[in-house]
Amino acid sequence: MKIAKNTVVEFHYGLTDANGDIENSRMHEPVLYLYGQPGLVDGLVEALEGHVAGDRFTVELTAEQAYGPRLDNAIQKVQIKHLQGAKKWKPGMIAVIETEQGPRQVTIRKVGLSQAEVDANHPLAGRDLTFDIEILSVREATQEELAHGHAHGVGGHQH
Repeated sequence: MKIAKNTVVEFHYGLTDANGDIENSRMHEPVLYLYGQPGLVDGLVEALEGHVAGDRFTVELTAEQAYGPRLDNAIQKVQIKHLQGAKKWKPGMIAVIETEQGPRQVTIRKVGLSQAEVDANHPLAGRDLTFDIEILSVREATQEELAHGHAHGVGGHQH
């Protein structure tokens, strides 16, 4: 079966940039993705289409195709009380803040007494990325997965 709309693809990936390895899903469970739903960068979604179980391939994405360019105006000051994810903050930590568009991850740059300077750019923004993909399986999505808008692992959904 080929990867197409309303199929669930299970895959492993290795992710690198010009400086080397960033992460590798082979260190944990493979990714389950309901094709056509949000959750992956567009360039990777496009590259998955039409592949079948057993395929291995490499996808090279420019920064624009991946997480976009780094934006200088994405550095902001936020009240520490609005940061979610830890009790004590240090530079380099990832926090979640609620925005008008929903929850958003930010990287802590500096911490003061009541405010923190945060970078709202995605941590991989501005970087060309290479994905090494291995397709493990492709199947039709269940009606429940389609209704929920995401893939379910073995044993159904956990929410």
